Amino acid sequence: MKKLIISALLWPMVLGGVQAQDIKPFKEGDRVVFLGNSITDGGHYHSYIWLYYMTRFPEMRLTMFNGGIGGDTAYDMNKRLDNDIFSKDPSVLVVTFGMNDSGYFEYNGDNAGEFGEQKYQESTGNFDNMVERFRRLPDTRMIMAGTSPYDNFAKIPNDNFKDKNRTIQRIVDYQMSVADKHGWEHIDWNRPMEALNRKGQEADSSFTLCGTDRIHPDNHGHMVMAYLFLKAQGMAGRKVADMEINGSKAKVVREENCKVSNVVRNGGRLTFDYLADALPYPADTIAQGWNMSHPQAEAFRIVPFVEEMNQELLTVTGLKGDYKLFIDGEEIGEWSGKELAGGINLAEISRTPQYQQSLAVMHLNERRWELERQTREYVWCQHGFFQERGLLNANNRHAIDVMDRDLEQNGWMKMRRPVYAAMMHESVRKAMHDQIDLLTDAIYSVNKPVVRHFELVRQ
Repeated sequence: MKKLIISALLWPMVLGGVQAQDIKPFKEGDRVVFLGNSITDGGHYHSYIWLYYMTRFPEMRLTMFNGGIGGDTAYDMNKRLDNDIFSKDPSVLVVTFGMNDSGYFEYNGDNAGEFGEQKYQESTGNFDNMVERFRRLPDTRMIMAGTSPYDNFAKIPNDNFKDKNRTIQRIVDYQMSVADKHGWEHIDWNRPMEALNRKGQEADSSFTLCGTDRIHPDNHGHMVMAYLFLKAQGMAGRKVADMEINGSKAKVVREENCKVSNVVRNGGRLTFDYLADALPYPADTIAQGWNMSHPQAEAFRIVPFVEEMNQELLTVTGLKGDYKLFIDGEEIGEWSGKELAGGINLAEISRTPQYQQSLAVMHLNERRWELERQTREYVWCQHGFFQERGLLNANNRHAIDVMDRDLEQNGWMKMRRPVYAAMMHESVRKAMHDQIDLLTDAIYSVNKPVVRHFELVRQ
């Protein structure tokens, strides 16, 4: 697959439907639950959103929960609200559905139009039942998120259920209208991502953000989802830091979201100390997760996340010649006086100590994500199998016996039996949740910016 780069001139056209601050930013102590299907369950978008908050607001602690279950429709989600979602005591609940609700194979049959209408009516009816439950949550902010698209247009060797995404968009439109009716916040992922897919397919017909099955976004697709969500929260234009120094006078000209001190000019050497209020946003260059082939960082060639949300700017004027930059004794790079005067985005340089610090946060967050994913497999067993058999949270020998009698006919349950056999024990579940808490504590310990010593040395 060719690497897509969408011109910055096209971003306003492709992303024109995303408005700044349609969604209020999260605040200290928020407990944010993302309710969804497999795109949420196995996906990274919520983890990437939290990573932004971990690095951009290191003093503001909040918690985000994966509330997805693979295969769920609005009907299935409604059944597990009390046991799985409301029990997490959300102060913010983000709701996305529609991919499974809209159906699959029948779109290639003789009655595709009738089928699409039937699925639309079923989905919106089931959503209405959830809405009544949500209205009884006066202390919970509701955010409706229109699901990522089913890609009907990519030229890839996989089933293509024609016009499926049209039904999904009708479901999304209904969801958005209900949000407006009740004064809830909302975002539509579907149309901006479809527009990005179509723009990418002009150069490469096989391009898609939606994975090889047209359904599950790859890591770059999840980062696009995170970008769109953060943009809707008004994060575009919020810098990591912005500092300007007059090098000839050894004087601080500008400090934004940072503090620059102890500026000293000694011949061909300029030194100063820098303490930022945030860390640069780290991007994984390795595809993470089952069946993923695109890394998170690939999204930065598709949406203007770096330009809008990941700027750690160093500007030094009044210098002539070429200078090497050292941070905490580590050589970072070499620039001319003209380049330094034009500004350098340190957030794009992975070898800076502050970027390395943010990578530690990223890797801790990834380990947290992996453990949480295992706990979601246990929740799938409870609501995808035991609930309909009257054995919700039974976690006993009888439950295992019932499971084992059904294994050969239920491949999904068979795949998850080892997870359930361990996590049916309360002590195992507690240990796993304790590990998640420890990782989160570690994140909020190592994510605090520290003073960095800068040296610019003339060559």
